[in-house]
Amino acid sequence: MRKLLRWPVLRWVVLGVAVVFVAIQLVPVDRSSPPISAEIPATPEARAVLRRACYDCHSHETRWPWYGRIAPVSWLLARDVRNGREELDFSTWDQYTTRRRVRKLKEILEQVAEGEMPPWFYLSVHREAVLSAEDRETLRKWVLSMPEWGTASGEHREVGDVRLHQLREVGVGHPHGVLVRAGVERDPVVGRHGRADPHG
Repeated sequence: MRKLLRWPVLRWVVLGVAVVFVAIQLVPVDRSSPPISAEIPATPEARAVLRRACYDCHSHETRWPWYGRIAPVSWLLARDVRNGREELDFSTWDQYTTRRRVRKLKEILEQVAEGEMPPWFYLSVHREAVLSAEDRETLRKWVLSMPEWGTASGEHREVGDVRLHQLREVGVGHPHGVLVRAGVERDPVVGRHGRADPHG
Protein backbone atom coordinates (compact mmCIF):
# COMPACT_ATOMS: atom_id res chain seq x y z
CA MET A 1 0.00 0.00 0.00
CA ARG A 2 2.78 2.42 0.93
CA LYS A 3 4.58 1.57 -2.31
CA LEU A 4 1.48 2.45 -4.30
CA LEU A 5 1.20 5.77 -2.51
CA ARG A 6 4.78 6.70 -3.35
CA TRP A 7 4.20 6.73 -7.10
CA PRO A 8 1.68 9.62 -7.12
CA VAL A 9 4.00 11.59 -4.84
CA LEU A 10 6.96 10.89 -7.09
CA ARG A 11 5.01 11.98 -10.16
CA TRP A 12 4.08 15.26 -8.49
CA VAL A 13 7.72 15.85 -7.51
CA VAL A 14 8.92 15.22 -11.07
CA LEU A 15 6.18 17.45 -12.45
CA GLY A 16 7.09 20.19 -9.99
CA VAL A 17 10.75 20.04 -10.94
CA ALA A 18 9.84 20.17 -14.63
CA VAL A 19 7.61 23.21 -14.10
CA VAL A 20 10.34 25.03 -12.17
CA PHE A 21 12.93 24.18 -14.86
CA VAL A 22 10.68 25.56 -17.59
CA ALA A 23 9.87 28.65 -15.53
CA ILE A 24 13.48 29.62 -14.90
CA GLN A 25 14.10 29.57 -18.65
CA LEU A 26 11.86 32.63 -18.82
CA VAL A 27 14.18 34.66 -16.60
CA PRO A 28 15.96 37.13 -18.93
CA VAL A 29 19.75 36.83 -19.21
CA ASP A 30 21.90 39.61 -20.61
CA ARG A 31 24.03 38.13 -23.39
CA SER A 32 24.59 41.42 -25.14
CA SER A 33 27.89 42.46 -26.65
CA PRO A 34 28.35 46.25 -26.39
CA PRO A 35 30.09 48.09 -29.23
CA ILE A 36 33.88 47.80 -29.32
CA SER A 37 35.36 51.12 -28.30
CA ALA A 38 38.89 50.31 -29.42
CA GLU A 39 40.53 46.92 -29.54
CA ILE A 40 43.73 46.56 -27.57
CA PRO A 41 46.87 46.82 -29.74
CA ALA A 42 48.53 43.45 -30.19
CA THR A 43 50.70 41.51 -32.60
CA PRO A 44 48.86 38.96 -34.77
CA GLU A 45 50.40 36.14 -32.73
CA ALA A 46 49.40 37.64 -29.38
CA ARG A 47 45.91 38.53 -30.59
CA ALA A 48 45.35 34.95 -31.73
CA VAL A 49 46.21 33.70 -28.23
CA LEU A 50 44.05 36.37 -26.59
CA ARG A 51 41.06 35.52 -28.77
CA ARG A 52 41.42 31.82 -28.07
CA ALA A 53 41.99 32.04 -24.33
CA CYS A 54 40.79 35.41 -23.03
CA TYR A 55 38.21 37.15 -25.21
CA ASP A 56 35.18 35.14 -24.10
CA CYS A 57 35.25 36.80 -20.67
CA HIS A 58 37.38 39.87 -21.27
CA SER A 59 36.00 41.47 -24.42
CA HIS A 60 32.80 42.31 -26.27
CA GLU A 61 33.37 39.36 -28.60
CA THR A 62 32.08 36.65 -26.30
CA ARG A 63 31.25 33.32 -27.93
CA TRP A 64 28.16 32.04 -26.15
CA PRO A 65 27.98 28.22 -26.20
CA TRP A 66 24.69 26.40 -26.70
CA TYR A 67 24.46 25.51 -23.03
CA GLY A 68 24.81 29.21 -22.27
CA ARG A 69 21.11 29.53 -23.13
CA ILE A 70 19.93 27.02 -20.56
CA ALA A 71 19.28 28.20 -17.00
CA PRO A 72 20.77 28.03 -14.46
CA VAL A 73 24.04 27.57 -16.40
CA SER A 74 23.22 30.69 -18.41
CA TRP A 75 23.10 32.72 -15.20
CA LEU A 76 26.58 31.57 -14.18
CA LEU A 77 28.07 32.28 -17.59
CA ALA A 78 26.51 35.72 -17.77
CA ARG A 79 27.86 36.51 -14.30
CA ASP A 80 31.38 35.35 -15.24
CA VAL A 81 31.37 37.43 -18.42
CA ARG A 82 30.07 40.49 -16.58
CA ASN A 83 32.69 40.16 -13.85
CA GLY A 84 35.42 39.47 -16.39
CA ARG A 85 34.63 42.58 -18.38
CA GLU A 86 34.55 44.68 -15.22
CA GLU A 87 37.99 43.37 -14.24
CA LEU A 88 39.59 43.68 -17.68
CA ASP A 89 37.96 44.57 -20.98
CA PHE A 90 40.14 44.44 -24.08
CA SER A 91 37.33 46.09 -26.08
CA THR A 92 37.49 49.31 -24.03
CA TRP A 93 41.25 49.52 -23.59
CA ASP A 94 41.29 53.09 -24.89
CA GLN A 95 39.13 54.19 -21.94
CA TYR A 96 41.71 53.10 -19.35
CA THR A 97 44.15 55.56 -17.86
CA THR A 98 47.85 54.91 -18.44
CA ARG A 99 48.23 53.93 -14.81
CA ARG A 100 45.45 51.39 -15.03
CA ARG A 101 46.83 49.98 -18.28
CA VAL A 102 50.21 49.41 -16.64
CA ARG A 103 48.57 47.66 -13.71
CA LYS A 104 46.49 45.45 -15.97
CA LEU A 105 49.51 44.53 -18.06
CA LYS A 106 51.36 43.58 -14.90
CA GLU A 107 48.44 41.43 -13.76
CA ILE A 108 48.36 39.70 -17.16
CA LEU A 109 52.06 39.01 -16.88
CA GLU A 110 51.72 37.56 -13.38
CA GLN A 111 48.52 35.56 -13.77
CA VAL A 112 49.43 34.01 -17.10
CA ALA A 113 52.91 33.10 -15.88
CA GLU A 114 51.49 31.47 -12.75
CA GLY A 115 48.79 29.54 -14.60
CA GLU A 116 45.95 31.45 -12.94
CA MET A 117 44.48 32.55 -16.25
CA PRO A 118 42.54 31.16 -17.95
CA PRO A 119 40.86 29.70 -14.83
CA TRP A 120 40.61 25.93 -14.44
CA PHE A 121 36.82 25.81 -14.69
CA TYR A 122 36.94 27.57 -18.06
CA LEU A 123 39.64 25.22 -19.32
CA SER A 124 37.60 22.20 -18.26
CA VAL A 125 35.16 22.90 -21.12
CA HIS A 126 37.44 24.89 -23.44
CA ARG A 127 40.51 22.76 -23.94
CA GLU A 128 41.57 24.90 -26.89
CA ALA A 129 42.22 27.73 -24.42
CA VAL A 130 44.99 25.86 -22.60
CA LEU A 131 48.16 27.95 -22.90
CA SER A 132 51.36 26.26 -23.97
CA ALA A 133 54.77 27.53 -22.88
CA GLU A 134 55.09 29.16 -26.30
CA ASP A 135 51.72 30.91 -25.84
CA ARG A 136 52.91 32.28 -22.50
CA GLU A 137 56.12 33.51 -24.06
CA THR A 138 54.14 35.19 -26.86
CA LEU A 139 52.00 37.03 -24.32
CA ARG A 140 55.03 38.01 -22.26
CA LYS A 141 56.77 39.54 -25.28
CA TRP A 142 53.57 41.35 -26.23
CA VAL A 143 53.12 42.84 -22.75
CA LEU A 144 56.72 44.05 -22.59
CA SER A 145 56.39 45.61 -26.05
CA MET A 146 53.33 47.69 -25.13
CA PRO A 147 53.95 51.47 -25.07
CA GLU A 148 52.46 51.72 -21.59
CA TRP A 149 55.09 49.33 -20.26
CA GLY A 150 57.73 51.87 -21.21
CA THR A 151 56.20 54.25 -18.66
CA ALA A 152 56.18 51.63 -15.91
CA SER A 153 58.15 52.16 -12.75
CA GLY A 154 61.27 50.21 -11.95
CA GLU A 155 59.21 47.92 -9.74
CA HIS A 156 56.93 46.96 -12.61
CA ARG A 157 59.89 46.49 -14.94
CA GLU A 158 61.45 44.15 -12.42
CA VAL A 159 58.34 42.00 -12.57
CA GLY A 160 58.87 41.64 -16.32
CA ASP A 161 62.50 40.66 -15.80
CA VAL A 162 61.51 38.09 -13.18
CA ARG A 163 58.91 36.56 -15.49
CA LEU A 164 61.49 36.38 -18.27
CA HIS A 165 63.83 34.50 -15.93
CA GLN A 166 61.03 32.15 -14.89
CA LEU A 167 60.06 31.43 -18.48
CA ARG A 168 63.63 30.62 -19.37
CA GLU A 169 64.27 28.48 -16.31
CA VAL A 170 60.92 26.73 -15.90
CA GLY A 171 58.22 27.61 -18.42
CA VAL A 172 59.58 27.09 -21.93
CA GLY A 173 59.52 23.41 -22.69
CA HIS A 174 57.90 22.56 -19.37
CA PRO A 175 55.36 19.75 -19.98
CA HIS A 176 52.56 21.70 -18.30
CA GLY A 177 53.72 25.23 -19.02
CA VAL A 178 53.03 26.30 -15.43
CA LEU A 179 55.51 28.50 -13.64
CA VAL A 180 56.46 28.84 -9.99
CA ARG A 181 57.07 32.00 -8.07
CA ALA A 182 60.66 31.11 -7.15
CA GLY A 183 60.40 33.14 -3.95
CA VAL A 184 59.31 36.37 -5.61
CA GLU A 185 57.16 38.57 -3.39
CA ARG A 186 53.97 40.12 -4.70
CA ASP A 187 53.58 43.84 -5.12
CA PRO A 188 52.03 45.02 -1.82
CA VAL A 189 50.07 47.74 -3.59
CA VAL A 190 48.33 45.57 -6.17
CA GLY A 191 46.84 42.28 -5.07
CA ARG A 192 46.46 39.06 -7.02
CA HIS A 193 43.55 40.43 -8.99
CA GLY A 194 44.26 44.15 -8.79
CA ARG A 195 41.51 44.83 -6.26
CA ALA A 196 43.42 47.84 -4.86
CA ASP A 197 42.89 49.72 -8.09
CA PRO A 198 39.43 48.97 -9.52
CA HIS A 199 39.28 52.01 -11.78
CA GLY A 200 42.59 53.83 -11.56
